[in-house]
Amino acid sequence: MASALEELQKDREEAKVLLEKATRKRVRDALTAEKSKIKTEIKNKMQQKSQRKAGPLDNKKPAAVVARITTGYTVKISNYGWDQSDKFVEIYITLAGVHQVATENVQVHFAERSFDLLVSQKKKKKKNLNGKSYSMIVNHLLKPVSVEGSSKKVKTDTVLTLCRKKTENTRWDYLTQVEECKEKEKPSYDTETDPRAGLMNVLKKIYGDGDDDMERTINKAWVESREKQAKGDIEF
Repeated sequence: MASALEELQKDREEAKVLLEKATRKRVRDALTAEKSKIKTEIKNKMQQKSQRKAGPLDNKKPAAVVARITTGYTVKISNYGWDQSDKFVEIYITLAGVHQVATENVQVHFAERSFDLLVSQKKKKKKNLNGKSYSMIVNHLLKPVSVEGSSKKVKTDTVLTLCRKKTENTRWDYLTQVEECKEKEKPSYDTETDPRAGLMNVLKKIYGDGDDDMERTINKAWVESREKQAKGDIEF
């Protein structure tokens, strides 16, 4: 059985054949728009395929990915893992050797919709993280948290930030409002829907609105497209 990506690629070729045969502006515009839509769907499918090949990420405790030093000796932590319970949203920041740093040098400041972590260096202390400070700021949390009920724990190579939910037993689908907005902006693709349905609907509309010449043109192009597919002469 052909995959959804293969079906979309066949749709693109079929739309191309039909576009070459079409002479009416209205028909060409409709086919051009559909071809562009199919191209976008193919691009998204290929990106999803590449992400799956890269392998799943550990949502709980990924290794911290840090950016280049931007100011002095402070390194910005740009990655984290998170989980949740009925009462807390738990953010895991993996930082090798952080458990050896003095407790007072690992600080987390909470606000209702944000928190910031700072692991600071002390020049006279031997147990520093390569002589650098590390910081992470997370703004626009998805929902309000209780500042008084929030806290942090330092474990082996890990800082665990515990944000106390202001409303218990509520589920957070995202950690921040920014992540939620980005997800909503993504085009949705129904994997259960036949990927050829969009092109078929366009062709049905053109066929129903067209005259006899257009119907013959579409029928001819359709037959030629089927013959190319039967011979395997489709560009992927």
